[in-house]
Amino acid sequence: MRIFAHFLMILLLSSSCKKKEAEITPSVPDTMYFPSTNSWETISISSLGWNQNAVQPLKDFLNQKGTKSFMVLVNGRIVMEEYFNGHNATTTWEWNSAGKTLVASTIGIAQQENLLSINKKVSDYLGAGWTNMPLPKENLITVKNLLNMTAGNDDTKQYMIKANLNYVADAGTRWAYSNIFQKLTEVVSSKSNKSFETYFNEKMKNKIGMEGYWNFGTIFTIYQSNTKSMARFGLLALNKGKWNNEQILNEAYFIESISTSQNINPSYGYLWWLNGKSSFIIPGEQKVNQGFLVPNAPADMYTAMGAKDQRIYVIPSKKMVIVRMGEASDPTNTNFAVSGFDNELWAKINAVIK
Repeated sequence: MRIFAHFLMILLLSSSCKKKEAEITPSVPDTMYFPSTNSWETISISSLGWNQNAVQPLKDFLNQKGTKSFMVLVNGRIVMEEYFNGHNATTTWEWNSAGKTLVASTIGIAQQENLLSINKKVSDYLGAGWTNMPLPKENLITVKNLLNMTAGNDDTKQYMIKANLNYVADAGTRWAYSNIFQKLTEVVSSKSNKSFETYFNEKMKNKIGMEGYWNFGTIFTIYQSNTKSMARFGLLALNKGKWNNEQILNEAYFIESISTSQNINPSYGYLWWLNGKSSFIIPGEQKVNQGFLVPNAPADMYTAMGAKDQRIYVIPSKKMVIVRMGEASDPTNTNFAVSGFDNELWAKINAVIK
């Protein structure tokens, strides 16, 4: 009887120790999580071993810089979800040029469905005379040139009407950021016999549970959604086009889209910005800047960047997605995408996650 009681006590003590150990060092799920339309798992900062003392300085910085919403995912689970200045989980906000990545992904889906090839000339889909260039120069422009910003058009013109699509250089020989990517939506429409938005909704939005809509214009084509919808797309990007068990976007194409797409601006893929490259060119300039796009950020990060600092940061090495929506961090900075805000923000993020 004494032996049994002693054995029982050992079992109870062992169970108690294990329970206490679990409470002290909670296990962090290492499996990827994909949220349903009605729920989203969370994970605590403490369970990740992050620096809780650096969280408030990060929030203060975000608030001071005009941020409306900020979200951090690790393995698909929400670690931080913050709203500022009257914004909330259901409020929509414009992605600005960060939405270009949605277009690039939709082009990839259309290609895997054999509706188009990015290596074919745009005039095969839109007909001859879609630009104001001499026909031989227009015929040099492929769908890929629209994806990587090397169409050779006049980038000082933002209205994407034919009269403004003038020749500056042969396609593939000059990188210049412009709104010519909008023609990609017309390519999809011409081959799918559907509006771009209808095709996008069917092939991507509805499948990953996004909520949002497109605003089409001659100056800007902009997507607008709530913060979690932006995060859902970031999660799709983290998983190289896969959502749960469905490969929505071909993985090979996605990897191609987040790789250097031409030899002029190494930090640009197919409408994605890439960190960790040797140099970069920013919109509106031809100057080559040496070094990483965002020195404080992980080298493997790829980013959807939009005016007024709309951001989706995707960091595979950390299984992390970070979303920022809001007003411009610096209203005097008129750049369409890249700004010094990213490096400042990453200094604050690093203080939390390291």
